[in-house]
Amino acid sequence: MNAINDIISSINSVLWGWPMIILLLGTHIYLTIILKFPQRKIFKAIKLSVTKDPGSTGDVSQFGALATALAATIGTGNIVGVGTAIALGGPGAVFWCWLTGVFGISTKYAEGLLAIKYRVKTPSGQMLGGPMYALERGLGWKWMGVLFAIFCTIASFGIGCTVQANAISTLTNETFNISTYLVGGVVCALTAAVILGGVKSIARVCSALVPFMAIFYVVGCIYILCVNGHYLWPALKLIVESAFNPAAAGGGFVGGTFMIAARYGISRGLFSNESGMGSAPIVAAAAQTRNPVRQALVSSSGTFWDTVVICAMTGLVIVSSALAHPDINFADGATLTKGAFSKIPYVGSTLLNIGQFTFAFSTILGWSYYGERSIEYLNRKCILPYRVLYIIAVFGGSVIGLSIVWNMADCFNALMAIPNLLALLFLSKVLMKETNHYLWNDHLDDEMDDET
Repeated sequence: MNAINDIISSINSVLWGWPMIILLLGTHIYLTIILKFPQRKIFKAIKLSVTKDPGSTGDVSQFGALATALAATIGTGNIVGVGTAIALGGPGAVFWCWLTGVFGISTKYAEGLLAIKYRVKTPSGQMLGGPMYALERGLGWKWMGVLFAIFCTIASFGIGCTVQANAISTLTNETFNISTYLVGGVVCALTAAVILGGVKSIARVCSALVPFMAIFYVVGCIYILCVNGHYLWPALKLIVESAFNPAAAGGGFVGGTFMIAARYGISRGLFSNESGMGSAPIVAAAAQTRNPVRQALVSSSGTFWDTVVICAMTGLVIVSSALAHPDINFADGATLTKGAFSKIPYVGSTLLNIGQFTFAFSTILGWSYYGERSIEYLNRKCILPYRVLYIIAVFGGSVIGLSIVWNMADCFNALMAIPNLLALLFLSKVLMKETNHYLWNDHLDDEMDDET
């Protein structure tokens, strides 16, 4: 197993190397330019996300679709992932992570637009969409749509399921000394109770869970930043300065080069917000919306909350705590994160524990929908077997070691991104046409011209 893990790790380092980072970040910047900076409409997007669109076609509300996407996106990577970036790339990695989120808003916007543009309605009235449908209906590349669906299905068992379940069981065992088997059984039962009810059940639970966990975590981070008030400005200054000169960070922070700080900041940012990966548009296609651009704006707000807000606050908490307490262990991302939060009496460890639990469980729910829709694209008869296997995998992930699963998950996430990015780039003229008509020519309240 160690040999296999080493091979997968080598493949993973190639897939997530500079070519992938350049492709993803390049797509972010390219779409930002050709779509005329849709980031300017972020507050409009936030308003639309909580506005009902009565009479529109779809399975769930726009907020329900956004909450489900955020549930899948906001996971342990938003907490431990940021710590990993800082441990490996220094505090400057926080700056690059944040900047990736700002530009990634455009890519998430484009993904949501294509999801609505090329979605299909089943005989039962259900809306289906995502990169596989954009590849098939927009470009005629069904074979690539099939590849994306396969990669997404496999990835759902990795980063979406077993890894998150393991994070919950390990955390609970270390904190309360509760058996991982007992925790796995409880999480398994809770997962089954939600996902067997389909997309409406998942969206309903996520709509309640996501606001709670996000508000709780953000308020907790604000409190910690107030406690670390004397170190807040030095932390901000250090993040910006070391983004371009990591070697100047000093203290317990890693010293290195500009390339190292940028690489880990960008890669963790991309991994965190999933802009360009192609997962979020799968649920965006189910939204009740009158035209593609309205849902595109709603989808783009997900990246804003995920990276521009939550990841940035996590980074500030870790860096300011590290400055206030130089004895914090920098061994790895998880150790650094735990050490930084634990230095805050009473609330620090509790905030970290509750944040990790809710983030991980919500990711399990969101990714179950992504995998199920991918399986449906491949073969509708396999939906129920997929649900059963997914629930079993939740329990399995709770009780076994998962280093090899982490590496496999990273690989398949990268493999998902490639066909999705090709769809975005080759359909850029469609993106520009729809954006110019609905967004920049003030037709945002119009019905879709060609209902699909």
